[in-house]
Amino acid sequence: MAQRQIPPERRQIYYIGLGVTIVGFLSFISVFITGALHFGDFSNFAAQARSAVLRAVVGMVLIIAGGFMTRIGRMGLSGSGLKLDPEEARRDVEPWARMTGGVVKDALDEAGVKPGGSPAGQDLPFDEKLRRLQKLRDDGLIGEDEYASTKKKILESA
Repeated sequence: MAQRQIPPERRQIYYIGLGVTIVGFLSFISVFITGALHFGDFSNFAAQARSAVLRAVVGMVLIIAGGFMTRIGRMGLSGSGLKLDPEEARRDVEPWARMTGGVVKDALDEAGVKPGGSPAGQDLPFDEKLRRLQKLRDDGLIGEDEYASTKKKILESA
């Protein structure tokens, strides 16, 4: 089974967001640098104050926008809470779910089916394990590959 990669569009959004965050940070920090360089110089104070406030506000807006963009790039629209479609959410979190054992493992644990072992908490007959596994597939919680491999393990252990 091939591991699904993060789409290139999301990587692009992530890196653009990272760039926006860095630009925002530089804009914000420039207020303190120019303040330190012009310490005690009050000539043209009004213009310098306006410039400093503008750079600080723009910097903070860019930091927030960049953070939001990196979150979308990292987790997708569903993971960021903007899109509430469960199917889209499942696809968005799939790369991270695979790293921790996968959505399939979580679904099998929830159903009480332990591939290659005994069910969680009780001994179920193999036909009940197969029924539960079939229900997971029918509900779309596991794919054909996971279904076939787990079914094979259940039948081998019977």
